[in-house]
Amino acid sequence: MQEIAVSEFKAKCLSLLEEVNKTKKPIRITRRGKPIAEVVPPSPETKKRKLGAMAGTVTILGDIVSPVIDMDEFEANRK
Repeated sequence: MQEIAVSEFKAKCLSLLEEVNKTKKPIRITRRGKPIAEVVPPSPETKKRKLGAMAGTVTILGDIVSPVIDMDEFEANRK
């Protein structure tokens, strides 16, 4: 891990952030030789799956297979 003094980090902040982003290697920032912070690259974004994204969000109440009304009540079934 690269170590850099806080004064140098302050002077080169944007270029160092760009370097971390490109190389994916962290930088340790020190003050008087003691670490005070670390700049690390962001963790890779995980793509959300579309299939199953709504799983567990629906509650089924009652029978969803049987017809809602009696088959004799449909006009098409009347003689």
